[in-house]
Amino acid sequence: MEEQEKEQNNIDQDGVKEQAEYTPPVQPDFLRETIKQKPVNKKKLLRRTLITVAMAVVFGLVASFTFLVLEPVISNRLYPEEEAEEVRFPEETETEEMKPEDMLIEEDIEPTVEIVQVGLEDEQIEELLSQVQFGLSDYQLLYEEMARQARKASRSVVTVTSVVSDVDWFNDIYENEASASGIIVANNGKSLLILVSAGNLNDADSIIVTFYDQTKINAELVQKDVDTELAILSVPLMDIEEETMDVISIATLGSSNNNNLVGTPVMALGSPMGTSGSVCYGVVTSAGAVVDQVDSAYKMITTDIYGSRNATGVLFNMDGMVIGIIDNIDTSNDMGNLLTAYGITELKKTIEKMSNDRARAYLGIHGVDMPREAGVELGTLEGAYVKGIEMDSPAMAAGIQNGDVIIRANETTITSYSRLLDVLYDSNPEDTMEFVLMRQGREMNATVTLGTR
Repeated sequence: MEEQEKEQNNIDQDGVKEQAEYTPPVQPDFLRETIKQKPVNKKKLLRRTLITVAMAVVFGLVASFTFLVLEPVISNRLYPEEEAEEVRFPEETETEEMKPEDMLIEEDIEPTVEIVQVGLEDEQIEELLSQVQFGLSDYQLLYEEMARQARKASRSVVTVTSVVSDVDWFNDIYENEASASGIIVANNGKSLLILVSAGNLNDADSIIVTFYDQTKINAELVQKDVDTELAILSVPLMDIEEETMDVISIATLGSSNNNNLVGTPVMALGSPMGTSGSVCYGVVTSAGAVVDQVDSAYKMITTDIYGSRNATGVLFNMDGMVIGIIDNIDTSNDMGNLLTAYGITELKKTIEKMSNDRARAYLGIHGVDMPREAGVELGTLEGAYVKGIEMDSPAMAAGIQNGDVIIRANETTITSYSRLLDVLYDSNPEDTMEFVLMRQGREMNATVTLGTR
């Protein structure tokens, strides 16, 4: 038994050895398996990529177009926006000057003058005059009242700052700022409209308006007048806080008719000394000079106020009403630094046009009221006398010449140059006008298609 067990163990050990030493037979080459990656079809991949990109671009364009078209409609439905109201200033009633012949008293009218004699002795007169005294305190009270009026009027004055970005030699970005003083002239229901000198607004990257309470808000340029270099800016009402609206005010435009203006006291607010917030007092010295500009008859107001050559701002009367917009560009050399201003009466229609963003009709003439001497020679005492024609203007194209007198425009009788300007202000570019002219005593017709500048 033991021998059998030993033999069995030997057999098992030999089997283990044989198992351990067993090596599988070598596979033939034709039965070997190798996994190869599928080759990339570059053309097909590129085609699919281009199709995907194109579809993405088309989808983006469709989405953008749909948003641009539907967004205003949806916004207007959800938040209906009020249209801007048209800006209109009340027309002034012209106060005609009394002619010398009107001062004559007719023979059949005898004026009754009642002379009342006051029996006062010289001693009594001297006693009454001695009771009238004007001391230093009265003088101080006078200026305090003027300062109070100036503070009240300043609520409608703003500072406009134009910002221009540029690059220096070292490729560093820097900003240039220039400022001017303006005036709030209207509220059209959507924005506050501001009148300001446009000289510093050229090529501005941004325009900032600083109100009376030092609040700064971005503004946009509405329109600029090429003759006066004045501009209208708009500040959206939604950007103005209620606290600011409570302290600012819209200016009241007065009258600059020269009948009773000369000699009246005025105050210059804004930047009359070249710095924002300065105030000056003085009197009007003249108000009848007319600036020779095309299709206009702006009158200049001169004062005895010594200011800056770069002054900007507003001229107020002592009632706080605007009578002029300060502009020292056209000041003659012999006037030095005395402040001058455009009269507000002649500016009102221009301000209306700019505030409503309407282009002015362009005729292209320089004119004056009919001179009496020329009227006798030409056979008419009324009309608009043409003293100059702009090159390549609609007036020149229609054959209007220097020395012509315009007596009718369409169905309107022209009695003066200012009446012709009223007709032009009420017209639009591309309108056709039929003019009746007087030339060397003969009546002529001219058809003009108005243009734009």
